[in-house]
Amino acid sequence: QFGRTEVIDNTLNPDFVRKFIMDYFFEERENLRFDFYDVDSKSPNLSKHDFLGQMFCTLGEIVGSQGSRLEKSIVGIPGKKCGTVIVTAEELGCCRDSVLMQFCANKLDKKDFFGKSDPFLVFHRSNEDGSFTICHKTEVVKNTLNPVWQAFKISVRALCNGDYDRTIKVEVYDWDRDGSHDFIGEFTTSYRELSRGQSQFNVYEVINPKKKGKKKKYVNSGTVTLLSFLIETEVSFLDYIKGGTQINFTVAIDFTASNGNPSQPTSLHYMNPYQLNAYGMALRAVGEIIQDYDSDKMFPALGFGARLPPDGRVSHEFALNGNPQNPYCHGIDGVMEAYYRSLKSVQLYGPTNFAPVINHVARYAASVKDGSQYFVLLIVTDGVISDMAQTKESIVNASKLPMSIIIVGVGPAEFDAMEELDGDIVRISSRGRFAERDIVQFVPFRDYIDRSGNHVLSMARLAKDVLAEIPEQFLSYMRVRGIKPSPAPPPYTPPIHVLQTQI
Repeated sequence: QFGRTEVIDNTLNPDFVRKFIMDYFFEERENLRFDFYDVDSKSPNLSKHDFLGQMFCTLGEIVGSQGSRLEKSIVGIPGKKCGTVIVTAEELGCCRDSVLMQFCANKLDKKDFFGKSDPFLVFHRSNEDGSFTICHKTEVVKNTLNPVWQAFKISVRALCNGDYDRTIKVEVYDWDRDGSHDFIGEFTTSYRELSRGQSQFNVYEVINPKKKGKKKKYVNSGTVTLLSFLIETEVSFLDYIKGGTQINFTVAIDFTASNGNPSQPTSLHYMNPYQLNAYGMALRAVGEIIQDYDSDKMFPALGFGARLPPDGRVSHEFALNGNPQNPYCHGIDGVMEAYYRSLKSVQLYGPTNFAPVINHVARYAASVKDGSQYFVLLIVTDGVISDMAQTKESIVNASKLPMSIIIVGVGPAEFDAMEELDGDIVRISSRGRFAERDIVQFVPFRDYIDRSGNHVLSMARLAKDVLAEIPEQFLSYMRVRGIKPSPAPPPYTPPIHVLQTQI
């Protein structure tokens, strides 16, 4: 499921506002399915609602239709005409600004027999072919002819696709419970006009063309005034990276006995001279992408769940390179080397405790909250976790810090606990406190074992899925803290050597 539109009440001809942004690849077949439901309750569970049919197409089919507008029959209920759906696609301009606007109105027409009107505004942007697409509806203000609507934020792309002179049509309606809203009138404007802000230019007469045609003395059906107009530029993950934010990458590897004896081919830690084991593949796949964002390429590499030489004490947070004061390894190759060295010297043991390595990284993350650094912890494990309560507590605490946790599960174990930590379905909590944001991404390695033996492709998919949520997790931290990216340094210009001559 890619997403759902909003629900529109009491209509057989809905015009949906919500847009879906998808990447379009000319060279790939991207199959789409649209399912239609009649919603009967607040439940998010689709089986609780009436299925109205579905439509299948590809993204290329929509883009390739005339005017990128595809009209297709809805099918799926035998012997029944299910109606048609119209899907339009528009390539997004690269404008990243958003606008915060607020409107009020004066002396709108009274539409309700008993009370005053219940007005709301509907904004439409014009398309290349002159048709209009809804891009925003305000809330309804009850029982007034002089409403003040709440300020709302909309991207400039949604409002006019970045074209400042494109027509924006605004309709004013009186809300009715049964969905048959009464039209009060309309006016047109453009982004360029609105951007002048509150002024005499941004007071609009609301005109009802039917009334205007009938009544000689008709002036207008009220006025709508722009109260404020604020432009905000949305910043991206890359803006921070360009501004110098460093991604610090830490690796933690599971050395518990359930992995099997490393000298046996059945072990997940088996050192096969001809190919990487699952741990090695996961480390390399994720590390090779992340290391591009870390300028010094020095990665702390930790192990947990092993007995260490010389005295056999059990550790859940030991340096793979054997140096607790300086657990840094150079590049992914350095991490791999330290991992193989550890396998030869430590004894696999247990239990499987995550909290110590999470807290280890959290201590570093807690010391730099200014947005200059962000920490990613990759935990590669074979499974069943022993300190679930402490781990949840660590994650809830870490969700306030500039860090994300990636868990790759290797081997055949059940990973139910990991799914719970992921927090995509239910936000993780500990002792009644919920995580401030979702910072954990879990993937089972077995989903990426390519049957044909093409590890390069399967590792590219693993890395893509594992890292997919990081930019959004990163941005959510920066937004909540109000941290803006530093300006990118100016492009480098080589110094000019002045030749001095002796006379």
